[in-house]
Amino acid sequence: MHSLTKTALSFNGIGRRCVALNRFSEARIICRGLTCAAEHGEHENELYDVIISGGGMVGTAMACSLGLDPNLEGKKILLLEAGNKKVMDKVPDAYGTRVSSISPGSATLLSGVGAWDHIMNMRCKPYQKMQVWDACSDALITFDKENLQDELAYIVENNIIVAALTKQLENLSDQVRVQYKSKVVKYIWPKSHQVADAIPWVQVTLANGQTLQTKLLIGADGPNSMVRREAGIPTVKWNYDQSAVVAVLHLSEPTENNVAWQRFLPTGPIAMLPLSDTESSLVWSTSHRHAEELLQLDEESFVDSINTAFWSNENHSELVETAGSLFRTALSVLMPSAGSARQLPPSVAGIGPKSRVMFPLGMGHASEYIRHRVALIGDAAHRVHPLAGQGANLGFGDVACLTQLLSQAAFNGKDLGAMQHLLEYETVRQRHNLPMMAAIDLMKRLYSTNAAPMVVLRTFGLQATNTLPAMKAQIMAFASK
Repeated sequence: MHSLTKTALSFNGIGRRCVALNRFSEARIICRGLTCAAEHGEHENELYDVIISGGGMVGTAMACSLGLDPNLEGKKILLLEAGNKKVMDKVPDAYGTRVSSISPGSATLLSGVGAWDHIMNMRCKPYQKMQVWDACSDALITFDKENLQDELAYIVENNIIVAALTKQLENLSDQVRVQYKSKVVKYIWPKSHQVADAIPWVQVTLANGQTLQTKLLIGADGPNSMVRREAGIPTVKWNYDQSAVVAVLHLSEPTENNVAWQRFLPTGPIAMLPLSDTESSLVWSTSHRHAEELLQLDEESFVDSINTAFWSNENHSELVETAGSLFRTALSVLMPSAGSARQLPPSVAGIGPKSRVMFPLGMGHASEYIRHRVALIGDAAHRVHPLAGQGANLGFGDVACLTQLLSQAAFNGKDLGAMQHLLEYETVRQRHNLPMMAAIDLMKRLYSTNAAPMVVLRTFGLQATNTLPAMKAQIMAFASK
């Protein structure tokens, strides 16, 4: 994936040190460590070891992870966030519309940065089972833990994750400085080879005119990443001609509500994710036109549409049902104890006020995660369809991997912005992310048709997979990292 140019960069970038940095006055040295000092000019041209651009879930987790690493103690780390500080003194009465399915691996990362206990104390719903089925047949697959005691994953509101990480950053003020309301307007990249009078670091200019420098810039600024764009990193991307409608659902009656439900409709998947015993989160992927129509419906009609989408058999055909029944019978003869029984999802009675919103869906992947003194993480590097709930988990995996490699580099006395360990980060993460993204894209396309031959094939595949515990365990293990 990399040309000889990158190999050359890995040698030319190692060991370079800046000897011509502007020195600061004694007054600046005294106040340099104050995290509350954000006035223009106070940190002008200050050199950081790491600057993280973007303070969402992944960027804030990156800042916490680096700030807590013992090998990075004493390194100057800065988090830049264009928006306001996300403070949450108490848990809101109403659930947020944007939620994430947090895998055990991501929970381990959040625990390691000191945010998971705070999340659990605020609001977090574990679930032990996920049931996925096809609206064009009776085929289904159930993912669960054998003893149904361990959590398969956790549903957490995005704003709670960010608030918990922000709270932890307050405890890391000696290690990580944060600047909110800091919009980046320009990046100046260092030359990959020695040039007289050239700046050897990445230079970051903010909207207020402040200029900063860093040995390593981490782009965590989302799918429309300015870092990626300005660095000239090519991106493979396409739109799905779909939008996701999200809402908070009120269930008809209280249940244990420890199952995540997903049904593949010809127009796109609809998912109901548990929030509490009485509420769930809706993620309905469908055409742009249908999504707009769903937003315009009155509450009663919208609720009827949701229940119909989960319960209706209007897309079934006699051919598919006959073929599926014969195949299911054959599997039961070969493996009598395999498979799982169908469960019925809860019915919906209402929705949270003003909780219906929609957003467009697409796929995107940066052909390179790194450049000289630059690394991309989270949605800046990859964007996926929400059908597998892996968007946030892929980003948190980036954080864990990059932290480990930067920690090792610091321990070995290496330059944090050197290509050697950045290349290793890119290799490790692409080997994980690309297969996951390909599988999600294939699944989306496979279930986007109701043509009988394709429905029969995927029915056989879903039923066969459901009878193979070892295969399901491998799928869950891969998705849990």
